[in-house]
Amino acid sequence: MFEILGFLGAILMGISLGLIGGGGSILSVPIFVYFFAITPTLATAYSLFVVGLAALVGGIQNIKKKQVDFKSGIIFAIPSFVGVYSVRKFVIPQLPDVLFSIGSFMVTRDILIMLVFSIVMLVASISMIRSKGREDIEKKELSPPLRTLIIAAEGLLVGGVTGFVGAGGGFLIIPALVLLVGLEMKIAVGTSLLIIAFKSLLGFLGDVSTQPIIDWVFLMQFSCVSLLGIFIGTYLSTKIDGKNLKVGFGWFVLVMGIFILGKQVL
Repeated sequence: MFEILGFLGAILMGISLGLIGGGGSILSVPIFVYFFAITPTLATAYSLFVVGLAALVGGIQNIKKKQVDFKSGIIFAIPSFVGVYSVRKFVIPQLPDVLFSIGSFMVTRDILIMLVFSIVMLVASISMIRSKGREDIEKKELSPPLRTLIIAAEGLLVGGVTGFVGAGGGFLIIPALVLLVGLEMKIAVGTSLLIIAFKSLLGFLGDVSTQPIIDWVFLMQFSCVSLLGIFIGTYLSTKIDGKNLKVGFGWFVLVMGIFILGKQVL
């Protein structure tokens, strides 16, 4: 029963990526942990692969529509690659199983990952809820060198977050591309998908040598189902107002973030 719900969640995850260009990892990590009983450390690795593959398909579709800014994407992506690969390859494997304890409450590596992930969910939900009308926000007028430096710095930060919790970071990438670079929302979404795709898949490569067991059959099954979702989402994006949907999805993510945070603390 839980596995059926998990695969239905995979479709929903793909639809989210196809419709609003984000939200994939926000759904995939809880699905892996709560429906398939996968440890958070392995769940974040699986999330990187699934979200990366789904985002790649969505990004290719946006390339065909000429809705990708490759120059801005490269400036953001290169430091992001460094961040995600370094965290997955060198930081995560070095974390001990038990970090510290407060009385009888032990903070393990898996609990820390889920705590940080829940905080990322809360930040992402607020970003989505406040996203309505973002195209009307005044763009930042910065000198080209300063703009490039800020974009690269945020790329490194987003890469680190992606590496630690398996989140694609679309809720951080899209505002940066809109406000700092001045891209239209549709082009920002398309560019974001390609950035998410390559940095997530590169991060997963950092896991291949450190994760003892990767269930490739399950991973490909889940990925195929999520790809079905992204095709559905891409089709629906021409029929549904994505702005209102994004706000509604943001409220859902907010509730989920509070639930996961409470589950880890209580």
